[in-house]
Amino acid sequence: MKKNRMIALLLAVLTVLPLISAVKAADVSAYSAVLIEAESGDVIYEKNADVRLPMASTTKIMTAVVALEYCDCEKAVTVPSEACGVEGSSVYLTAGERLTFGELLYAMLLESANDAATAIAIETAGSVEAFADMMNEKAASLGLKNTHFTNPHGLYDEAHYTTAKELAKIAAYALRNPKFSEIVSTYKYKIPLKNGEGTRVLVNHNRLLRMSDEVIGVKTGFTKKSGRCLVSAAERDGVRVVAVTLNAPDDWNDHLALLNEGLSAYESFTLAEDGQYSIEIPAVYSDDGFLTVKNAAPLTKTMKTGTKVEATVEAPHIILTEVCAGDEVGRVVFSANGKEIASVPLVSCETTERPRKKNLFEKIAGLFRQEQNGKD
Repeated sequence: MKKNRMIALLLAVLTVLPLISAVKAADVSAYSAVLIEAESGDVIYEKNADVRLPMASTTKIMTAVVALEYCDCEKAVTVPSEACGVEGSSVYLTAGERLTFGELLYAMLLESANDAATAIAIETAGSVEAFADMMNEKAASLGLKNTHFTNPHGLYDEAHYTTAKELAKIAAYALRNPKFSEIVSTYKYKIPLKNGEGTRVLVNHNRLLRMSDEVIGVKTGFTKKSGRCLVSAAERDGVRVVAVTLNAPDDWNDHLALLNEGLSAYESFTLAEDGQYSIEIPAVYSDDGFLTVKNAAPLTKTMKTGTKVEATVEAPHIILTEVCAGDEVGRVVFSANGKEIASVPLVSCETTERPRKKNLFEKIAGLFRQEQNGKD
């Protein structure tokens, strides 16, 4: 039997070794805060994270989520009069001027423009009220129980609220959209002014983009009743974390401490390289009696630094049926602390076929050949 022809069970222990010693988050200034690992949603740090609070312009994260799922960024939009002169931050849109949907998104997410948010809402749903309904429907689809929207911009309304924990979930979801990620990571952008009469230079209010190369967004917010609100995200070596603070006097430093702790607490670890798990299993219909199976794709997962992972191959001891190349015949299961955390399929590298039965004519021909060979 060839070496490693058959492996009934494979057990391996993989350890994610620390790269950087964790830096504990300082006592954040925020009344409410949370830090999560974006892939799993695991909470790394929290403080009053389930308290319902106003969110100010961080509302616009959900506005962008809904808008991007319903509208084309290249679509031309005629600014409605209802969007002009909205209270708060503005890019001073004028009724009748035309911008693309994408340009309005840049204005909303970089300059926190309430007039752009209103134009987006009306273009998407026909009215601010109808758009708020769409935002609430999206929140419900994400499983959020303590979030409710009444407008697309975040101006104060007692029925407009979220929690730090649920806002972090919204941000993690939003960052999966490439266009959203592109916009919120942009520091400066230009859009037309009044149908080409000039240029608006948009500058991102998120100062963290200049304070750390690892920061990739997301959104600032402020009203007198909400205080300073901030959602941020950062990446390091494949690890992404999201931080939220609501009513935080020292939000920039809060977030730098939180993000650093999160990025130090997790590591993106390759559980399986492409083809790493390759085994041979006895197979009835294989030409040489064995079928090679392997994982046809790599597997990477973000885990807490220091996590011990067990890898177990689940595959039959013998294959009694026909198999086509690419068929799944088993899997490698990865577990931590006795709980399955991921798996990768094992697929056949070849096709096996049951020998075809001879028909009556072939059998007669075979007998005839045997008789002739006997005479020779």
